[in-house]
Amino acid sequence: MKADLWFRFVMAALAVWRLSHLLAADDGPWDVIVKVRRKLGTTKWGKLMDCFYCLSVWISIPFTFYVVNGMLDRFVVWLALSGAASLANKFVKEPLIFEPPGDV
Repeated sequence: MKADLWFRFVMAALAVWRLSHLLAADDGPWDVIVKVRRKLGTTKWGKLMDCFYCLSVWISIPFTFYVVNGMLDRFVVWLALSGAASLANKFVKEPLIFEPPGDV
């Protein structure tokens, strides 16, 4: 497999993870994403935004066009990108919060 293909796959997998995580778990800049999630509520779109794994399936579709050509290749890479993002999500821990030391 060419190095360029691996690079494209890794970059696409990271992008799928980031976008899926942003929409499912982050508040977003200026709390835009959390406001959208609240507005959507329990609609089908709101439920979609609550599920990282569901989002990664749909978000990975356009990235397959960046990685490969050919319908069969795109189908396999579509699932692989979603799977890679899902694996990355399993390894991500809650963010660390650094606070300045206070007076004890």
